[in-house]
Amino acid sequence: MTATAKVTRIVWDMGDGKSVTCTTPGTPYRAEFGKQPSPDCGHRYTAPSSTASTGKYHVTATSTWTIDWQATTGQTGQLIETRQSAVDVTVVEVQVLN
Repeated sequence: MTATAKVTRIVWDMGDGKSVTCTTPGTPYRAEFGKQPSPDCGHRYTAPSSTASTGKYHVTATSTWTIDWQATTGQTGQLIETRQSAVDVTVVEVQVLN
């Protein structure tokens, strides 16, 4: 039997009342991007986490996995699996000086 699993979607609950759905791995940040928003999967907090009741944002990521399988007998199929992870993050204000 062979099986191939891929993440096909991640829904991020950012803890500030907003959510982001990503269907790609995202684009790693590079300095030349400057302050531009992510072209495919990003989020900017508009307030520090000190405004949240716990002082942190509770971020949850729910990933959807698509698993394609094939048995040695020739049978094939697909399974969908969902997983969830969470972390509390502190976001502070940063002032940039030119």
